[in-house]
Amino acid sequence: MSQWEVVIGLETHAQLQTKSKIFSGSSIAFGAEPNLQANAVDIALPGVLPVLNREAVVCAIKFGLAIGASIAPRSVFARKNYFYPDLPKGYQISQFEIPVVQGGGLAIRVPQGDFLRGVGEQEKFVHLTRAHLEEDAGKSLHEDFHGRTGIDLNRAGTPLLEIVTEPDMRSSAEAVAYARALHALVQWIGICDGNMQEGSFRCDANVSVRPFGQKEFGTRREIKNLNSFRFMQQAIDYEVHWQINEIEEGRAIRQATVLFDPDTGETRAMRSKEDAHDYRYFPDPDLLPLEIDAAWIAEVKAGMPELPQAMQARFQADYGLSAYDAAIVTASRGMADYFVTAVAAAGTANAKTIANWIMGELAARLNRNDTSIEDSPIGATQLAGLVMRIADNTISNNIAKKVFEALWNGEGQSADEIIEKQGLKQITDTGAIDSIIAEVLAANPKSVEEYRAGKEKAFNALVGQAMKATKGKANPQQVNELLKKKLGG
Repeated sequence: MSQWEVVIGLETHAQLQTKSKIFSGSSIAFGAEPNLQANAVDIALPGVLPVLNREAVVCAIKFGLAIGASIAPRSVFARKNYFYPDLPKGYQISQFEIPVVQGGGLAIRVPQGDFLRGVGEQEKFVHLTRAHLEEDAGKSLHEDFHGRTGIDLNRAGTPLLEIVTEPDMRSSAEAVAYARALHALVQWIGICDGNMQEGSFRCDANVSVRPFGQKEFGTRREIKNLNSFRFMQQAIDYEVHWQINEIEEGRAIRQATVLFDPDTGETRAMRSKEDAHDYRYFPDPDLLPLEIDAAWIAEVKAGMPELPQAMQARFQADYGLSAYDAAIVTASRGMADYFVTAVAAAGTANAKTIANWIMGELAARLNRNDTSIEDSPIGATQLAGLVMRIADNTISNNIAKKVFEALWNGEGQSADEIIEKQGLKQITDTGAIDSIIAEVLAANPKSVEEYRAGKEKAFNALVGQAMKATKGKANPQQVNELLKKKLGG
């Protein structure tokens, strides 16, 4: 492996969040019975004409602005000719020579070292070649047809933005980091729901290898329709090892389209890879060139949300978050909105504590329950209320975890309600704590003797006994200070 360099480029199809298809008025809602959402344009009846969906163009403009790309003032739709049963016209309407979005790129953070523990991160910039608008094809159904194949044209004409990178990635970890960043971005700007199970976001990986130091690229093979990040990593890793083995065994790599089988963990060739000339592209005579002027771009830009990198910089400046913390709380639009709402309720002074709870207890619980932050049982204002009670010493951090658990389980509407109902208010009365410490010292003479003999662990044992005596409700800092005072330390 050390003698070989991996070269990866990704092509991603993002289904755009429009109400209707890109060239017809049919709905794109997921889950309809086969062929109920396919009209005369979608099934290519003679004499029908496509009409471009303006909202699909708006989505493309948003994406171009988000990645710092050039948005073509004039782009052209072309016919990509090939035969397949789920493509009634015999061609797909796409863009070829002049795409709507050109250039741009995406900054990513790649885990280094132990991938599972995320030991360290490296920043990398992935350049994009283009992003172009096109229509999706239908779907072949091979099950429950008594040995025959059925065709569902509900997806035919669904608007897609195909996003193509330069061959900038050098490992499966980089490819996955890019795919995750792109997945988050298209959801952030509201152009794609990102649902990989429903096919709204799917990737093709072009993979090749070459000896280190060689300028020319090796022969690539394209892994089609990767619909999970885990499968993407597995597929690329298998393909890389397979290609290296083939070359070292003296066999040439043939350009091909391959599929990944999650059950075996292997890729298998599907067909020889087509080149552009195989599709016989030519401008679609039924569609005028797409013209986008500066005023339209300015209008779209004015309605866009603050982008993740700008928000990260603001969180560092306004709330004192570290670069790492700011990146984590802006990992998704939902998480960023949650953080902003919680900070607005609890105050700027509590921003770091709120970030810690989101990245710690809340994230762990969401992951354990496979729940998104949008569906969290604990709302942002509820978490803010919990953090404020820690800040004003009403409860300790340990008690806060009990309150968090109760909020998660729906045992109360607010931290205040749970604290009151369960009697969890922290004991801060110095006299009360002093009295408890005196009892603990009297009951544990051996620990007192060991501490005075220089054994620091004995002090921790006494603190533990004091906290136990108060059922964890004493202020830990006060316990430490008063205990040291009593012991003459």
